[in-house]
Amino acid sequence: MIISSIIAVLITISLTKHLPESFSAKARMATGLVDQTEASVLDNKDDQQESKIILAFATLIQSMQLKKILDQVSYQLILHDLTQKDSFRKKSKLLSSLNVGDRNRYIIIINKKYKEREELVLSNPEEKKINDLINSMGYDDESLKGKVGINRVGNSDFLDLGIDGDNPNFCAFVLNTLCSEFVAYYTQIIRESHTKGVNFLENLLEQKRDTMNEKMRILKEYKIKNRVLNLNEQAASIYAQIADFESRKELTEKDIVSYTGAIKSIDAKFEPSDRAYIESTFIKINTEIMATKDVLKHYTDLYIKSNYDRKIKVKIDSLQSVVTAQITQLTDKYVLNPLGAKESLVTQKLSLQMQLDLAKYSVPTYEAEIAKLNKRYDMLVPHEAVIQTFETEVDIASKEYIEILQKYNQTTLESNITPRLKQIEMAVPGPPAPSKKNLLIVVSGIVPIVLYIIVLFVLFYLDDTLKIPTQLAEKTNIPVMGYLPLLAKTSLNLQAVWETTNDNKEHQNYKDLLRSTRFELEQEMQDKKLLTITSLAASEGKTFVALSLAYAYAMAKKKVLLVDGNFDDPSTTDITEPTIFIEDYIAGTLTLSNIMQEDGIVVLGNRGEDVSLFELSSEQDVREKFEILKTGFDVIIIDASSLDNLNKSKEWIVIGEKVISVYQANKAIDAKKELQVNYLRELDGKYIGWILNKVQGYKSRLKALFKRFQKPKRKRKRK
Repeated sequence: MIISSIIAVLITISLTKHLPESFSAKARMATGLVDQTEASVLDNKDDQQESKIILAFATLIQSMQLKKILDQVSYQLILHDLTQKDSFRKKSKLLSSLNVGDRNRYIIIINKKYKEREELVLSNPEEKKINDLINSMGYDDESLKGKVGINRVGNSDFLDLGIDGDNPNFCAFVLNTLCSEFVAYYTQIIRESHTKGVNFLENLLEQKRDTMNEKMRILKEYKIKNRVLNLNEQAASIYAQIADFESRKELTEKDIVSYTGAIKSIDAKFEPSDRAYIESTFIKINTEIMATKDVLKHYTDLYIKSNYDRKIKVKIDSLQSVVTAQITQLTDKYVLNPLGAKESLVTQKLSLQMQLDLAKYSVPTYEAEIAKLNKRYDMLVPHEAVIQTFETEVDIASKEYIEILQKYNQTTLESNITPRLKQIEMAVPGPPAPSKKNLLIVVSGIVPIVLYIIVLFVLFYLDDTLKIPTQLAEKTNIPVMGYLPLLAKTSLNLQAVWETTNDNKEHQNYKDLLRSTRFELEQEMQDKKLLTITSLAASEGKTFVALSLAYAYAMAKKKVLLVDGNFDDPSTTDITEPTIFIEDYIAGTLTLSNIMQEDGIVVLGNRGEDVSLFELSSEQDVREKFEILKTGFDVIIIDASSLDNLNKSKEWIVIGEKVISVYQANKAIDAKKELQVNYLRELDGKYIGWILNKVQGYKSRLKALFKRFQKPKRKRKRK
């Protein structure tokens, strides 16, 4: 990790040694999308929603990055380098190779493209060379787009433009040119849009005006043709007259009823003889009164038909005076009979008869006038429907015309107003930016270490193997009695391990850990002597652990018997080459006394036949045989087969008083091994725990590393 970091730092130093200085420039533009301080009096818009404002700013920023805008900046940059002695950047080979004729020709073409805002046509050879020239100087639109940054300042109305480059004049020129070109482009498209809108509205306004005039002409001709002045007023006047005549008719009919009733009441008070007397006396005067009433009826009809002319009213009043005088004369000529008390009733009756006659004569006149007015009113109904249709069409056409006229006036005025987009801060050449060399060097030194750590973390996260005792204990929830390191193949001679001095650190470490394991087992065994050693799978070092424990117990002055119980793979037998076998002892051909004659660690081997323990004899018999062996030995270690041999290892577990399992480090516990671990847990008090075998490094390496960094102790000088 350290070496790779140092290499990366050296490479970074060499690459950044000739790194050119970096310059930056900034400019600011006001858009007028949010700030209303310069809004015209014609703007009568509600506050826009924030989402619409954000969309408007995004559209504006993307418009500034259009190729046609950046092409204008590219034209200005290349024209500067073609016309000026000092270019913004170091001249490219293509630019330096141009002769005077090519320069002048290119300047003319570029000026034409710039004024007409056109892009270069790459199919044209001349324009293709100009495009290559622009690209060679790094002035093309993609290069400029990658250098120029455009951002909105918070929620304000401003846009900030920034650029980084190797020349301060280049940075300022690009930003100022970009702002001016975009303002010109934006102003042009706004005015073109307004001009198109004005022309469209002008044509539409003319069409609406012609439509409105045509509708008004049709209405006018219809009124003239049908002699209609003001249909609503005429209808209202006729309707008022009809209502007035009907009201008068109702009053007159009411008077007729009342007069008739009054006359009948007076007639009921006269006797037939009185009436004959009176009628015979006043025949002549009554005739005159009737004649006057006829004339009065005639003028009354004229008065109603003339819509109550005042001149006719004067004549009616005069005739009523004549009738009154005649009635008075009739009263004067009245010769009273003995019934003179009824004189006043006669006078009242005559007056009532005159009023009754006048009322009766008025009713037919009222009815005739009402019928005449209804007829005139009915004649207006068809005209009303047609005129109302025409007036509705005229009203709609006039509203459309007024609405288009308002939009036309608004657009015309807005087209004369300059857009509020402008540059408020010019970009100026600035000092060089702080160098990033040191930062790059530091980052180059940190990145390899970070990558190494990430890789190690991923490997550790994905690694399910168990390497140390604590991992094994936490994974299986079973205690670990001890662990043994992985020895080199040259150190597999146990006798040599125990006979070496402390100079061999590997052997000494192995012996210390083995003694620690022996102590833990003695604490668990207590007065038990039969210890069965098994493992989850083959080749986990179970046989070597069994041999090591046998040596450890022997070094503790204990009489040890090592039984090779692995019939499928008798490794213990192959290593020790014993002369006595477990098959003979169980069969009875070998006795305890014969076994006790062996010196040192006694090994009961097996012949490697395809048998199991309980196939040699019954469980009870085997138990009795091992009870006999317990009387002659302090510790009996049974090297059973691994648990993947099913019943062959479990038969030895049944015989053993305590069971311990060996687990090889750097291996994971899969689903199959998990079942075997569950089986060991169910052994309750018989199962002691794990011995972790073939551990690499662990505490021994940590101790060595710690000692390596310790300062050496100074030796005292002898006097």
